[in-house]
This record gives sequence, structure tokens and C-alpha cells, in this order.
Amino acid sequence: MKKGIIFDMDGTLWDSSESVAKSWDEVVQKERKGLRRITAEDIQTAMGHTMTEIAEMIFPMLDKQDAIALTDRCGEAENEYLRTHGGVLYPQLEDTLKVLAEQYPLYIVSNCQKGYIEAFLDYYQFWNYIEDIECFGNNNREKAYNIRLVAERNCLDAAVYVGDIQGDYDASKKAGVDFIHAAYGFGSVKENVPVIQAFAKLPETLDEVF
Repeated sequence: MKKGIIFDMDGTLWDSSESVAKSWDEVVQKERKGLRRITAEDIQTAMGHTMTEIAEMIFPMLDKQDAIALTDRCGEAENEYLRTHGGVLYPQLEDTLKVLAEQYPLYIVSNCQKGYIEAFLDYYQFWNYIEDIECFGNNNREKAYNIRLVAERNCLDAAVYVGDIQGDYDASKKAGVDFIHAAYGFGSVKENVPVIQAFAKLPETLDEVF
């Protein structure tokens, strides 16, 4: 039986909110000075949503098409910034990925724009740990669809999604995979599910799922 681990990005593998906020704010001040300032708190609140939803959350003062266009430009700047500056990895992340990769194939599915996951993998040189990735920016499909897509195209018989917010749990249920809550991240999950308080606790917690 082939078992795999699929990871959320923000609030699960790293916290990029400070870097993302800086890159977005530079774009907004250059293109729409006086529109608003972008803070790390703004980004943390929006993380986990699709880019279309984020556009409406961050730029409610703009019409939808204009907000999406500005968000797209911010996303492009964000990818370039993260590729050279990175974010904040959660403690023992690489050591834990090494341990996990010896036993399971690892994947990433996020609601992010195209290029975001690649920027993360490029900066930290983590490509050797991750076998496949998918995101909203590639196909404009919801997270549940992309979790199922990754599970199916990698022929997984069983999979677990590791995420930090309620939306991650909801997507995992819709995709038909198990879930582990990264409680050190940005959100909470109301259902009774396996929980990790630190990324390094994941290997032992997988015994509850697999």
C-alpha cells in the first residue's frame, strides 16, 4: 500500500507573512500610493484562501477585476522576493522532512499563486524531499480538488493532509484523505483530529493515522 503525506504551505511549513507583506507593500506603494499599507497581520489573515478571495479581502475598495489584477502583480513580486529572501521555517523542518522522506513520498498542495511553492523549494533547496506539487494558481481549482488530484496522479492508496486552519480540514474531508492539524500555525480546527504542536512531532503522530 502506497501512503503519502501532503502538506499545506503557510502556517504548516513556514511563516512567510513578513516577507510577503514587504513585497506586496512595495508594489502597492509604487502603483497605488495612498491606497493602503500591507502588514504581516493582513497576510496572515488572508493565507489559506485562494488568490481571488485574497484580492477581495486585501483590496475591498477596488472593483473585483482591478483587485485581482493588482493581487496578481503583488504575487509576481512576492515570488521573486521569496526566491531570494525566503521566510521563516518552523523549527526542525528540514531534519523532519529528511526523516519523513525516508518512509513516505511527500507532496505540497496550496491555494497560492503559481510559482510560490517553487520559490520556497528553490530558496531552501528542498526539491529532493518533495515529489509533486499543485496549487490554485496552476488550474484555478479549489484545494480539495488539488489534494485529490495529487493523490490520484501519484497512485496513493492512503494519504494525509497536514494543515493549520479549518479550511484545510474541510478540504481534506472533501478530498477523502485523513488530516493532521498543525496547531502551531495560524488557525484552529473545531473537529477532533490528530494534532501536532510542533512540526518535529509529525513522524510519531502519523502512527495515529497510518
